[in-house]
Amino acid sequence: MLETERTNAALGWMLVALVVAVACASVWDRDLAWTAFCVAVAALAVVPPVAYRNRRVMLPWEVLVVAFLPVLGHVLATWWLTTAVATYLSVAALALVLVVELDVFTTVRMTDGVAAFVVVVTTMAVAGLWAVVQWLSDRSLGTTLVYVSRPVTPAVDTASLHALMWDFVAATACGVVGAALFVLYFQRRVRADERFAAEVAR
Repeated sequence: MLETERTNAALGWMLVALVVAVACASVWDRDLAWTAFCVAVAALAVVPPVAYRNRRVMLPWEVLVVAFLPVLGHVLATWWLTTAVATYLSVAALALVLVVELDVFTTVRMTDGVAAFVVVVTTMAVAGLWAVVQWLSDRSLGTTLVYVSRPVTPAVDTASLHALMWDFVAATACGVVGAALFVLYFQRRVRADERFAAEVAR
């Protein structure tokens, strides 16, 4: 049942609506980091239907579920969904979204090895960008996304840098997991002719 084009699109749009709602709530709370994250996820998710002008042209719902895990955790205040590992799994999912969109919705074709490499490298790059956004939020809005506490003493600065480096290690590991997921599942089991509209499936 979940393999059909219509069901896949419906689940995808439901998830996008959830992310947009969280983004609006984050704007209201002046949470710059979460607003940026939610906007990035939603924007990537709606690229295919906008490009094809067809609301049924959506990414596989499994990819979106993984990408939306931290958003769901933010809504439910669930600790394990908002940990660094869960967040960077979502970052890996964003990289996975980019690779899937290139592979399915464009003329670009990748071998399994190249696709896996792109997912890992993109995950590391997005993790670095996310760290910069969090740091700017800490500096501008007084949040504690990078700095573990306030005021920022030399000891706090050292502890925060140590934690940030481990976050990058976690992001790299999650990128490897995302690459394996792409190769073992999406490349071999998700069928474009069942998930996507006729003009997309090839």
